[in-house]
Amino acid sequence: MTLQLAQEFGPHGITCNAVCPGAILTPRVDRLLSERMTQAERDAALAQIPMRRNGRVEDVAAAVAFLASEEAGFITGQLLDVNGGQGMCS
Repeated sequence: MTLQLAQEFGPHGITCNAVCPGAILTPRVDRLLSERMTQAERDAALAQIPMRRNGRVEDVAAAVAFLASEEAGFITGQLLDVNGGQGMCS
């Protein structure tokens, strides 16, 4: 859908991109993880993320703000992974 919209609206100067967040540590997610995982399990999960930290709501907001800015005016049809590199891990 992102690609189709980018192609359709690009000639009108409208960009279309998508932000694809990974697991973001919201208060609800933090509570669920603390109920379902030991601290050792949580530490092991963090070790699998190249950035070695959980994502924050602010990380996603910053990506959206960038894509909505003039600086991203020539970026369209893209999917931006905001996951600390976790998508690279197998």
